[in-house]
Amino acid sequence: MKPRVETGNSPVLLAQPHGGTEIPESILKRLNSEGHVRADTDWHIGRLYEGLLSDATIVSTALHRYVIDANRDPQDEPLYPGQNTTSLCPTTTFDGSDIYLTGQAPSADEIQQRQLLYHQPYHDVLAEQLERIHQLHGYVILYDCHSIRSLIPFLFEGKLADFNIGTNSGSSCDLSIESTVKSLCNCATEFDTVTNGRFKGGWTTRHYGQPQRGYHTIQMELAQCNYMLEQAPWHYDSDRAARLRVILADILTNLATVLG
Repeated sequence: MKPRVETGNSPVLLAQPHGGTEIPESILKRLNSEGHVRADTDWHIGRLYEGLLSDATIVSTALHRYVIDANRDPQDEPLYPGQNTTSLCPTTTFDGSDIYLTGQAPSADEIQQRQLLYHQPYHDVLAEQLERIHQLHGYVILYDCHSIRSLIPFLFEGKLADFNIGTNSGSSCDLSIESTVKSLCNCATEFDTVTNGRFKGGWTTRHYGQPQRGYHTIQMELAQCNYMLEQAPWHYDSDRAARLRVILADILTNLATVLG
């Protein structure tokens, strides 16, 4: 299954690795009832960001993260050593519950095969688009779009902040990019913001962020309570989303000119 690409000429690229819900039948039949729920989706992320930045490039995948997590190290090195998390081919939910039927979890060989079939093509396309945009502008800003339930005790204590900005502790982008996003989030006083807290940026942010070469990356992890129902059937809340979209549009519009 090929990644989805919408090409544009803005210096900002939106990556959406976790919004897909499709699971091949050969894998789906091995999942238990927890796996079939697909609770750990970045639900409606494409809809939430749709139309917020004119001429932006968008790279996404229709595959669910239970097939392959496109924001994990291809060698499955942990992003947050010592903390609870999920793997390249997850076998548990964000709550720590098994998602496979007994004895049906993927083997090391299958994980390697999935990496080649699904993870590598996504990053091949992403790298190609980053290079294209870099050639147009002399720099590129990769904005990695994510969302997650606001309460997941297995992963973090208490309620997650509304805006969770990740720049790999400031190393993945120019300081002006981080400060612009932080400032705009902080101006939205009905929401709270954390920078490089529980979410410092996944493999995408860390791998592609080379600001000295003009490749800037920043991850935004949003608390889903601000735009949707955080339990099945995961309905999109247009009224709440509309308030959030105003802020996100302001962020993206400013990012498109911050280095220009």
